[in-house]
Amino acid sequence: MADLAKLAGLSKITVSRALSDSPLVNPETRERIRELAREHGYKLNISARNLRLRRSHTVAVIVEMKPSSDRTMFDPYPLGLLGGISQELTAAGYSVLLTTRQGATAAAVQAADGLILLGQGVHQDAVHRFDKLGVPMVVWGAGLKGDSHVVVGSDNRLGGAVVADHFFRLGRRHPVFIGNPSHPEIYERLNGFVDALGVHGIKPLLMRRDEFTADSGTDAVHSLQARKVDFDAIFACSDLLAIGAIRGIQQMGRTVPGDVSVVGYDDMPLGASFLPALSSVHQDWQEGGMLLARKVLALIRDEPAQSETLPVSLVVRST
Repeated sequence: MADLAKLAGLSKITVSRALSDSPLVNPETRERIRELAREHGYKLNISARNLRLRRSHTVAVIVEMKPSSDRTMFDPYPLGLLGGISQELTAAGYSVLLTTRQGATAAAVQAADGLILLGQGVHQDAVHRFDKLGVPMVVWGAGLKGDSHVVVGSDNRLGGAVVADHFFRLGRRHPVFIGNPSHPEIYERLNGFVDALGVHGIKPLLMRRDEFTADSGTDAVHSLQARKVDFDAIFACSDLLAIGAIRGIQQMGRTVPGDVSVVGYDDMPLGASFLPALSSVHQDWQEGGMLLARKVLALIRDEPAQSETLPVSLVVRST
């Protein structure tokens, strides 16, 4: 930059401002300095600038889930959220550093200006773990009483309630919930489901399953069969669990929705194309991702940011 300033007959600060598109430098001078920079192969050292400014202009996005062949990173969760996050952060001049929980100890993650955590973990263990990084953090999940974190998520309690009302209208009186309520989001879905059914004097059975996979859903139904449980409706906390549950019901020689009604959660394209087409609770991943990005940028800039809850809706299909 000193060499450019000497060639241009200008000060270093003027050259710096010109290369940063500062309005303090007139357009003709900016263009002349850019032409000199191109002619002499000058490139701005982004790392050095960030070190001087104590900013990396990077936001780390940590996906709390452990990817597997049954539950992949290219499912709508987390891919839909990542689309909204990337759109907002890129427009604001930030890079997105994507990793999973296992890779979050990397130096680049710890040097990020902010952090977006997709998933709170069992008993919020992921939240507590990444609090220790000491950077502004926004979480995708369920807001809890007394929690000071900025959380963006869907109305999980409402999601559970609308499924309960749906089952009641269908005349289902022996419902089952499949999922792991140790996760705050699942806990809220279960509570909304239980409370809405309780108004009608119905108490659902909880089938606790830690893995959100199709195989886990099938296993849950086989367990119900082995225990000779009478059931006519299943609310699974994810679409993959619901798809597996349908497979298990069919293996029992029962029909969906004739004998058993099934509803999932997330409204994945896979569920819509499944046969029979899966009924599911829809949540807006794209909007959720955009909100996460906006709020972490606000925290980085020392601006106020509040938790926010997105609406959900029940999409009724063939199950």
